[in-house]
Amino acid sequence: MYHLPNGNTVSIEILKFYISGIELFENSKIIWREKESFHLYSADSSNKTFSLTVPTKFNFDKIKFNLGIDSLTNVSGVMGGDLDPTKGMYWAWQSGYINFKIEGKSNLVSNPKKEFQFHLGGYLQPHYSIQTTTLPITDKSKIDIVFDIVQFLSEIDFSKQNHIMSPSIKALEFSQLAIKCFKVK
Repeated sequence: MYHLPNGNTVSIEILKFYISGIELFENSKIIWREKESFHLYSADSSNKTFSLTVPTKFNFDKIKFNLGIDSLTNVSGVMGGDLDPTKGMYWAWQSGYINFKIEGKSNLVSNPKKEFQFHLGGYLQPHYSIQTTTLPITDKSKIDIVFDIVQFLSEIDFSKQNHIMSPSIKALEFSQLAIKCFKVK
């Protein structure tokens, strides 16, 4: 349960998102790019992290990644691994991946069960919702990238918006909000 500054209380039942396209930089130059770079983070599973094996020869000062799945992968059909539709992150009816999914309850939601659902995705303009961030790295011995859930939840007016289930301007706006909530710990 999260108690937010605006008096909102939020419980999260599902939080899942894709991280893809991981690149390392030194002095603004790409020095390493992960192949087959698709990772599904799922806070509702026992595994709340994913590992990234980087060759030790690299000296880097920034990491860049996408929140979501690129348009080419979206139109390439159903895949396996973290991209397997059985992971609950594929819209069969929409033919594309859900980049970010959060579901839960909030005391500010007006429906009787107080439930909210945000399934953010879209791989076509004007609703291309994949987002990119670049974060500075100061200590390469252990890199922990966190998603600041409280920051994300604090920016949402649950009394006005509690349901996004398809590509839309709102899905794009929420995706832009979500990418700003990643930080290096």
